[in-house]
Amino acid sequence: MKIVTSQEMGRIERLAYAAGASEEAFMESAGAGVASAAQRLIGKLHLKPSIMLLCGSGNNAGDAYVAGRILLAGGFMVSALACAPYEKSSPLCQLQSHRFQQSGGRIMYVDELSLASFAQSPFEKAELLIDGLLGTGFHGEVLGLMKEMITQANASGLPILAVDIPSGVDGTKGEIGGVAIRAFETLFLGLPKVGCFSKDVWDYVGRVSVHDFGLGSPYIEQAKAEYLLIDDPLIRQILPAIHRTRHKYEAGYVVGLGGSVGMPGAPLMTCSAALRSGAGIVRLLHPVGMEGELSSSPFEIIRQGYKEGDTDSILNAMSRASALFIGPGIGTTPSVLNVLQAILPHIQKPCVLDAEALTLLSESNISLPNEIIMTPHHGEMKRLLHAPKDLSFKDLLSKSHAYAQTKNVTLVLKGAPTFIFHPQAVPYVCSRGDPGMATAGSGDVLTGIIAAFLAQTKNPLHAAILGVQFHAIAGEKASSQKTPYCMVATDITEALPSVFHTYCEKSQKI
Repeated sequence: MKIVTSQEMGRIERLAYAAGASEEAFMESAGAGVASAAQRLIGKLHLKPSIMLLCGSGNNAGDAYVAGRILLAGGFMVSALACAPYEKSSPLCQLQSHRFQQSGGRIMYVDELSLASFAQSPFEKAELLIDGLLGTGFHGEVLGLMKEMITQANASGLPILAVDIPSGVDGTKGEIGGVAIRAFETLFLGLPKVGCFSKDVWDYVGRVSVHDFGLGSPYIEQAKAEYLLIDDPLIRQILPAIHRTRHKYEAGYVVGLGGSVGMPGAPLMTCSAALRSGAGIVRLLHPVGMEGELSSSPFEIIRQGYKEGDTDSILNAMSRASALFIGPGIGTTPSVLNVLQAILPHIQKPCVLDAEALTLLSESNISLPNEIIMTPHHGEMKRLLHAPKDLSFKDLLSKSHAYAQTKNVTLVLKGAPTFIFHPQAVPYVCSRGDPGMATAGSGDVLTGIIAAFLAQTKNPLHAAILGVQFHAIAGEKASSQKTPYCMVATDITEALPSVFHTYCEKSQKI
């Protein structure tokens, strides 16, 4: 799914209007989507059916009023708090506010004085807030009454559903106008807005969902995408099929180079995640001397020690693989650097580079083979770029994209959200995941998942997309069971089967 700037979304909407589309019909459909999302949240969060609309003067407020009218008809208690006089609102906003009132909805028009005069929070009886204050055309700084309303809404502690964009967010630049709504969920209308995926804004967006309000595929196809959002239809399209006659090598043979004395955990987590992600066989190449530390590893992992300088045995083992991973727990000693310098130029299999391998790569001139996937977090990426630590997020994205093109690698820039850069593709964004995934070993698990998909698909971009999405959703499931405070990296691996079950349940039975 395309992610666009606010200006681009406006352009394709104008094309539709010029061709005869009805702005009012679009608003009715958008409002219906907002109402459906609100009902879903009420049920999911076990809230009472009491909703307050936060309305400005534009068409986002109109969308909210439509949603309010539909919710009233469904038996919900809905009221509205409006910070703009009726006569100063857009024509469609006026129309929909009037219809909302005719349906039994109550609108409280407030100014700075009356808002401040509330003895208690104006949202006291509400269970859910719907944010229709500012739209995608906002830029600059939020001031006056609007600032006060946003501040009070955030302070209420109530879940907030943002219509198209959290109020106070610049939908193109990804900047906060001093204050912004901290949404529990943002329902994008038509297409996601690129500004919502910046690092500074991501905390304000909450979970993301998309509602098609009827714009039509001809206009969507004309839209210029800044990024592509990973979604379920894409995952189902590229998920490798399972054939009844396959054997373990066809399922994917992953060989990993990792571990060092005192660091057995990272490569074992990677291997376990690869096995849980469909790889038919996993072999770990590790330095001689780790046998005792690895003795309690899962039975399914094949362990093979190598002596310092014995690169022939490493390359020989790798030559039989479908895909490789290099880096987890491997260390950054001179001997490890020598190994990487000796083997990387000769690798002829698709490979995931992670962890200490990326550190050594940033410090040394090492030739890279084809079909490489690199998985740096922001700090590792800045080291690879030899960029200052205070490099802006916008510049980090642009330079990461350029790096992927120059080095001819697939680059997974880990974070919240995660971006995937590929030399011949529009970058992808993963909007899934959970803060609890910020735990030691989470990246090692991701490497194993990607390596397994790489062994099955032989396509670096598809493997990166699948790996990142499955890892993120497994993280959400682990967090829901353990809480973000308590989950650890292996919880992500343990949650993988439920993720696969979700995507495989509609597949053809074997």
